[in-house]
Amino acid sequence: MESVSTLWETFFDWPSMRAALPEMLTVGLRNTLVLAVSAALLGSLLGLLLAVAGISRTRWLRWPARVYTDVFRGLPAAATILLIGVGLAPLGMQVWGPNPYPLGILALSLIAAAYIGEIFRSGIQSVEAAQLEGARALGFSWSEAMRLVIIPQGIRRVLPAWVNQLIALIKDSSLVYFLGLVASQRELFRIGQDHAATTGNESALLLAGLFYLALTVPLTHAVNWIDQRLRHGRQASAPDDDEEPALSGAGAGSDR
Repeated sequence: MESVSTLWETFFDWPSMRAALPEMLTVGLRNTLVLAVSAALLGSLLGLLLAVAGISRTRWLRWPARVYTDVFRGLPAAATILLIGVGLAPLGMQVWGPNPYPLGILALSLIAAAYIGEIFRSGIQSVEAAQLEGARALGFSWSEAMRLVIIPQGIRRVLPAWVNQLIALIKDSSLVYFLGLVASQRELFRIGQDHAATTGNESALLLAGLFYLALTVPLTHAVNWIDQRLRHGRQASAPDDDEEPALSGAGAGSDR
């Protein structure tokens, strides 16, 4: 009973949560979304370029993409953020001042691009070769066929995996606190950490975790919904393909 009471007092202290809630809503949530959405957009764009380079017939494109992916998937996210955020800090000071967010967004984008690039590459390579051959037969160039036919189909097939990576990116955005944030720049985790350090109670950190759940759980359900729609779409098209031989067989019987 004593351990349960200690657990409750440490993580479920409602006054501590209420004290941290306004700042998490007005500052932390906004900054977390800025970091996650900006890194998701830039990381997806870079990931698509990596995917195309990774399947290129030119080894001078394919090998750098492979090395990049191996390096940024192998490094811990915290190490990458520190390397970019601290290593490029002098350049960042000259360009945009003491704000660590651009470098934090860049680091998160580089990390996300390595994973998203592999997701997109697997989706593009899953498209049947006949699709490319058919597009070329219709007069499309290789680049036009890839851009208008192959890549859209490939990305559609891996949307659930892509959304899963966005969920991981939202959680990784908490690591930007390593770069040092002023009061107006703190994201959800940093605000919870500061309140916990001030009050000696971990309830604010639990509240930050609940905010992350509120952001990621809808995305998780979106992944399931997208996956079901894709599966049902493929299943709905299957009976039509199966009916064609039966219909042609019926027609053949009537001709006799």
